[in-house]
Amino acid sequence: MLYVVPTPVGNLEDITLRALRVLKEVDLVLAEDTRTSSILFKHYDIHTSLQSYHKFNEHQTVEKLCDQLLNGVNMALISDAGTPSISDPGFLLIRACVERYIEVICLPGSTAFVPALVNSGLPINEFAFYGFLPLKKGRNTMLQTLAQEQKTFVLYESPFRLVKTLQALATTLGNQRKASVSREISKIHEETKRGTLEELENYYTNNPPKGEIVIVVEGCE
Repeated sequence: MLYVVPTPVGNLEDITLRALRVLKEVDLVLAEDTRTSSILFKHYDIHTSLQSYHKFNEHQTVEKLCDQLLNGVNMALISDAGTPSISDPGFLLIRACVERYIEVICLPGSTAFVPALVNSGLPINEFAFYGFLPLKKGRNTMLQTLAQEQKTFVLYESPFRLVKTLQALATTLGNQRKASVSREISKIHEETKRGTLEELENYYTNNPPKGEIVIVVEGCE
């Protein structure tokens, strides 16, 4: 059986009792970065073996992992933070397990975009999640798609590209489109700024951000 286990995006207390039990009971935990996961394991006195599973080796390891699962090894899949396969590795292994009739159970838990979306103050009866914008190829096409998106939509971004992305959104969608920027979710310096794309661009130009970023933008009329 493969368990997909969300881990805290910030505060280490943001993990369920069930997740802790599963991480202790499985035979092997697949981690995006074993060094990062070791901090969580040490905090909760978890001694299960860790094995690296990340975007650079997932294509090469999926078949072997499926063979192990079919031979009775129970595994848990975790990422550095949040729910695996949400802009993180995991999809390839989950798909391979489904194709081979290996049972997959995804536990509920932390995902960065949910608190950012709720905290934005924008309509969320319907929303669209786009993850990270392409860096080069396909970027303009994606921006044009976002310009026509009628639902509130969510993007992930790094602090180093935030201002550039806000500039691109303002140019394509219009300066006055409402949005919010959340960073350091569930951490000591958690912050959410709301305003127009132009206002947010100006703010972060003068106040360079740190930490992982979630951008929430209202849809077009």
